[in-house]
Amino acid sequence: MQLHISPSDGVPIYQQIMNQIKYLAASGRLREGEQLPPVRKLAEQLLVNPNTVARAYRELESDGVVASRRGAGVFVANGVSPLARREQNKIINERIDMLLAEAKQMNVDLATLLKLIRQRERQMK
Repeated sequence: MQLHISPSDGVPIYQQIMNQIKYLAASGRLREGEQLPPVRKLAEQLLVNPNTVARAYRELESDGVVASRRGAGVFVANGVSPLARREQNKIINERIDMLLAEAKQMNVDLATLLKLIRQRERQMK
């Protein structure tokens, strides 16, 4: 699991960790039951205080994204939770918003944009 944090981002580091783990879980890049790195190991990797990682894990657990197993570690929660679906929708909507804003700046109308999206989808098959 590769996470990237930016101290100058303006978003607290524990939230950056949470957001990235939520994204990875919602996108399926972290599978159900997959173990997350131990707190100390992830803190070393990210060069942050272990308390920061521990806080992110606690918040993720309270959100139902991960589950702690005493003595075993922290794992991606089982089952497609409503949170994961909400997180997927949130991610897609953010990207749609960015695409629409860029299209508007370039004077590309919605019909043309949809045509381009369909063309790209066909190319990806």
